[in-house]
Amino acid sequence: MKKTGNILWGIVIVALGVLFALNAFGVNFDVFFDGWWTLFIIVPCAIGLFTEREKLGNIIGIGIGVLLLLACQNVIEFSLLWKLIVPFILVSIGLKMIFGSIFNKKANTVAQKLKNDGREQKDGTAVFSGCDMNFEGQEFYGAELNAVFGGLTCNLNGAHIHEDCVINACAVFGGIDVFVPEGLNVKISSTSIFGGVSDKKKRTFQENVPTVYINATCIFGGMDVK
Repeated sequence: MKKTGNILWGIVIVALGVLFALNAFGVNFDVFFDGWWTLFIIVPCAIGLFTEREKLGNIIGIGIGVLLLLACQNVIEFSLLWKLIVPFILVSIGLKMIFGSIFNKKANTVAQKLKNDGREQKDGTAVFSGCDMNFEGQEFYGAELNAVFGGLTCNLNGAHIHEDCVINACAVFGGIDVFVPEGLNVKISSTSIFGGVSDKKKRTFQENVPTVYINATCIFGGMDVK
């Protein structure tokens, strides 16, 4: 992903260089058009769509940047712009939640199977505080993790994980760290607003080993999978 980001940024910089060179040779192109500054919002978010795991924040950024550009070009009134931004953000979040649920059928199926089998789901909550959960030597089938203005750690090192499991996590102005041992697959689905989920390890998919499905919601918060 980092290599892809470097290539895309390289293309942007080369394009700018070419435009300035054309201007030097008398080929008029107004680089500093009305609303040119909105490109500092649109371009990084567009590149982020190809280089970052979480897409929602980048989609919202592109939408806001485009609306600002249209307002600067007098296509829409600034008074209307401020009325459109909040609905646009809400619609984006809603669509992410709807389609994220649809395309995450495998995790939903695993969660329902565990529930039908009576598997115990662990609960961890940190509100204006910290919480450390260690499952060494314990059977682990999944967990509900919530951090609100606090920090939570879920350590699966040494846990007995013999089948697919699901972790539902929510970080609001807080942080969650999940330690997943080697030898397991990890699949992450996230909805983030001014936050995000980061997988600190480079994992390759392995056949015939359990998968840890992580569904994360981060609002002004973050989650690290280590």
